[in-house]
Amino acid sequence: MDKLTIEHFEPFLSITDPRLERKKLHNLFEILVIAICAILCGVDDWEHIAEFGRANEDWFKEFLELENGIPSADTFIRVFTLIDPEEYERSFIAWMQLLYKISEGEIVAIDGKAVKGTYDHDLRKTVLHLVSAFSTQNGLVLGQVATSEKSNEITAIPTLLDLLNLKGCIVTIDAAGCQKAIAKKIAEKEANYILALKGNQEQFHDDIKLFVDTNYEREFRIR
Repeated sequence: MDKLTIEHFEPFLSITDPRLERKKLHNLFEILVIAICAILCGVDDWEHIAEFGRANEDWFKEFLELENGIPSADTFIRVFTLIDPEEYERSFIAWMQLLYKISEGEIVAIDGKAVKGTYDHDLRKTVLHLVSAFSTQNGLVLGQVATSEKSNEITAIPTLLDLLNLKGCIVTIDAAGCQKAIAKKIAEKEANYILALKGNQEQFHDDIKLFVDTNYEREFRIR
């Protein structure tokens, strides 16, 4: 592992600690850093996050104080249950932007996906969708917004755009995002866009098809 410092995780310092003072055996920032490092290394449950911390305690002590050692799995569970998810999300997005720099012309793909394992059998529907912004050049998810219905992606996309620095890049979105308000929002972020168009927007779709067909016959000659 490369040499890390507290500055590498600075955006997480702003997260509010929701715990009672008498229950703060471990520093919130240090709990978050250990968990994030563990997840980046492929750990996917609380017991193994704590185990990862213990196995790499000497390394963590190079840039963390760890006054009371590595937190237990129960501590990780309790902390991540209590912290404000929106506050954590904003810090995570700020962290992603700290780790990389968007280059002009880079493609950021925005798409919504149903989260596996969240299907409600009683209601017969998927209860959680995530709208994510993916940097194709860096292979990173820059940010995501949760929505309970796929139809709500239209309102979730502008919220996600507000969180991102997109200046100079190209934003791609499927037909769900082919909306005037979304195109305007992207332009306000000083970015370009490629939006898919389908037959559900009948008149607009027909107008574009007529334009393309007509100019195809004319071989798109410029007069």
